[in-house]
Amino acid sequence: MTSQTPATTPASTDDDATTGPTNTTELATIVELCKRRGIIFPTAEIYGGVRATWDYGPLGVELKENVKRQWWRTMVQLRDDVVGMEQAILGPSQVWEASGHLANFSDPLVECANCNNRFREDHLREEQFGDERGEGTLSCPNCGQQKFGDARNFNLMFKTHSGPLADDNSVVWMRPETAQGMFVDFTTVQRASRKKPPFGIAQQGKSFRNEITPGNFIFRTREFEQMEMEFFVEPGTDEDWHQYWIDERMAWYADLGIRPENLRIREHLDDELSHYAKRTVDVEYFFADSSLGWNELEGIANRTDFDLNAHSEASGTDLSYYDQANEERWTPYVIEPAAGATRATLAFLIDAYTVEEVPDAKGNLQARTVLKLDPRLAPYKVAVLPLSKKDELRPTAREVFDLLKVEWMADYDETQSIGRRYRRHDEIGTPFCVTVDFDTIDDRAVTVRDRDTMEQDRVAIDDLVAYLAARLPR
Repeated sequence: MTSQTPATTPASTDDDATTGPTNTTELATIVELCKRRGIIFPTAEIYGGVRATWDYGPLGVELKENVKRQWWRTMVQLRDDVVGMEQAILGPSQVWEASGHLANFSDPLVECANCNNRFREDHLREEQFGDERGEGTLSCPNCGQQKFGDARNFNLMFKTHSGPLADDNSVVWMRPETAQGMFVDFTTVQRASRKKPPFGIAQQGKSFRNEITPGNFIFRTREFEQMEMEFFVEPGTDEDWHQYWIDERMAWYADLGIRPENLRIREHLDDELSHYAKRTVDVEYFFADSSLGWNELEGIANRTDFDLNAHSEASGTDLSYYDQANEERWTPYVIEPAAGATRATLAFLIDAYTVEEVPDAKGNLQARTVLKLDPRLAPYKVAVLPLSKKDELRPTAREVFDLLKVEWMADYDETQSIGRRYRRHDEIGTPFCVTVDFDTIDDRAVTVRDRDTMEQDRVAIDDLVAYLAARLPR
C-alpha cells in the first residue's frame, strides 16, 4: 500500500522553552472582567443561576465565534484535504454502544460519608497528593473528614427520551463528543466529497458531559463546545501524520497570540490511554491558579482503526475504504485533534490580559488594563468614537460607522469622555479606535488610535477602509 505522508518536524515540548511559564493572571481576575463587561456571566442569575452553566454576552459570543472561525479557517478553508459536516446532538443507543461510551465513558466517584458531598477521586488525589493515582487517605474538601467509601464508576452520558413515550424504545443520548458522527458518516461524506485518504472531516458544536465536579469558570462545564477533526489515513502512515498534527495544532495557538512558554505537549502514559488509542498527547496551557496549573486545551489522539471497525461490526455496514489504485480494501486509521472552543476562549482571554503603566496627559503614570488579543479574535475590530455628542458631529460619525460595519464588527460609542472610551475599548481588546472630531467636518479625516502602541494617525475617510484592512488580518 502507498499513500501520501506528511513532512514532519520535531514535536514542541515544555523542555524546548528557555524559561518557565509567564502567565500570572488569576482566574478570578478574568471572571470579574467577564462579568463587568458582559463577556461571560452565570446563566439565569436572577433565579440563582445553575452551577457551572454560563451565558455569553455580546462580546463573549463574538470572541468565541472568532476562535471557532479561526479554527475552521485553518483546519478546513485553507486546506484541500479536510471537509466539514454537522451531526445531530441526539443519537441512538447503538452509536454509543459501538463506540464504547456506554461501557467505558465514566469517571471515578467518591462520596463523603460525613457530609454526603461527591467528588471525582482522581481530581482529589491530584490536588492532595500531586498525582491522580497518588496513594493516601483522602480528606473531604467540604468538611475535612476522612470518611470516603470505595470509588465507583459514574457514567457521564446525558440520557433522555425522544417522543411522547418514556420507555426503552425511545431512549436517546446527548452526544458527549462530536467525533462519532464523523465515523458513522465516514462513507457518505467520503463519497460525496470525492476525497481519498489522507483526508479529514471536521465538525464544531455543543457536547454534553454530566461532570461530577464541574468548575473553574468555563474550563469544566457540563455543556461545552468542541472543535474536532478526524483525519483518515492509510495504516502505516499514522505515526507520521500524528506527529504532523501535533506540530500543526501547537503552531495554531501560538500564531493566535498565546505565548509559547505557556504551552506544552504532555504525553499520555500507557495506563491513562483511552481504550481506542495507540498514542495520545495533550496540548496544555499553564493556568496561574493552583486548582488548574498545567491543564488540557486539546487532545491529539491516534485512534487507529478502532472506531470504523466498531461501527462496521455493530451496524453491519462496511466502513472500509477501497483503494482503486492498488486494488485493495483497508480500514483507515484516524488521527484526531480534539479541541475545546470554550477552553481555548478562556486561554486566549487569560494570555491577552495585561496591566501596564502608561503616562496620562500630564505625564503621570496610570495603570491601563488591555486585552492584547490577536485582532482576528477581538470581538470588535474597530470602534467609532465621536469626540462629542453634539449634533454637528453625529452625521459624519454615523457615516464612518456605516462605512466600517460592512467590513468588520464595529462599535459606535459616544458615552463618557474620550479617554474613558479609549480605556473601555482597551479593556475589551478593540484593536483600533477611530475618533471623529470637529476638524473632520472640514478636512474629512479621522484620528485612528492603535490599542497596543496608543499611537495615533490622521487618516482620510476615503482611505480609512484600506488603512485598517492593511492592519487587520483575516
